[in-house]
Amino acid sequence: MSSNHTLSRFARAVLAAVAALALILPFAACGSGGTAAQGLTKVTFMNWWAPDTNHIGVYVAQNKGYYREAGLDVTIVPVSQAGSEQAVNTGAADFSISTMTNVSVYDAKGAHITMVMQMQQKPSAIWCSLASNTAISSPKDFDGKTFATFGSSESDAVVRRMIQHDGGSGDFDKVTVGTSTFQALQSGRADFGGFYSTWEGVQAQLHGPELNCFTEPDYGVPGNADSIGVITSEQMVKDDPKTVRAFVEATRRGYEYAYSHPDDASEILVHEAPDANLELDLVKASMKTIVDGEYWGSRKAIADGSFTFGMPDTTQTQAYFDFLAQEDAYTDADGKVLHTAPSAKSLSTGEFVQ
Repeated sequence: MSSNHTLSRFARAVLAAVAALALILPFAACGSGGTAAQGLTKVTFMNWWAPDTNHIGVYVAQNKGYYREAGLDVTIVPVSQAGSEQAVNTGAADFSISTMTNVSVYDAKGAHITMVMQMQQKPSAIWCSLASNTAISSPKDFDGKTFATFGSSESDAVVRRMIQHDGGSGDFDKVTVGTSTFQALQSGRADFGGFYSTWEGVQAQLHGPELNCFTEPDYGVPGNADSIGVITSEQMVKDDPKTVRAFVEATRRGYEYAYSHPDDASEILVHEAPDANLELDLVKASMKTIVDGEYWGSRKAIADGSFTFGMPDTTQTQAYFDFLAQEDAYTDADGKVLHTAPSAKSLSTGEFVQ
């Protein structure tokens, strides 16, 4: 973890794979289906990890009453120890946030979850060394260096591809870090690690340390690894599509508002999630990065109607799934390597954002 508020994608992928080993659990009673005093349908949203700008649209929708207008009484709960994907899969929570990559990891192990709205439309992963480490000027210089890893085969495959694409051999050492990649680099335990440009990258710009970073698309990694969006269970989609549609429509309003009013949305997130102790300047800078970089989609395409905000992109996610399968990064519930990638089209639906 490279800040106090969020785990990197790489740590999340590891924990998703670990939690996915316990998928034989039966469905528990969902939060949906109950009725609040005002006739609202009760729904439980579980945070992905600690609240950050990935969650901002949910908190905006709650604050502005979009959920109540949609007939929902939404309770936002902290992430469980097993992870939000596992909670959604078993029915302990109705909705959460994840990536299509994590959904594919769970699918490979027998889970039944699906993405019903995808906010992030392009990768935000950055692979960085300290700027003071003059021995590293491009990914090929990761050869022979030590990678601060959370232990996932996914991140190993990405780093190897980037090094080889840059002309290196793809051989590197690893040290497993528990929480802070920043700390591992600054202490000298590791030479490079993975971050999010929209969060840890912003944090580094505000508070240091200065980083030298490289992005996956520039070095041969195909598709979108960071397809962050709203997930629910296949059972929920089947049994209660009305509630799924209501939640997705209200949540999309929250994210669209944040995309158009990033500073106001940032203040809402900080206000609505006081226990996260979020720094307003960091949240605002993160949202500026998301908006300026058009991570949630082309603003022009959204305005002219050629792109529907929140529509899952199965082309870019499938390209990344295929890459992972080629690198033997998928395993089933028994640990057997799977050589066929999961299908992005079967793990997502755009019916609720149309």
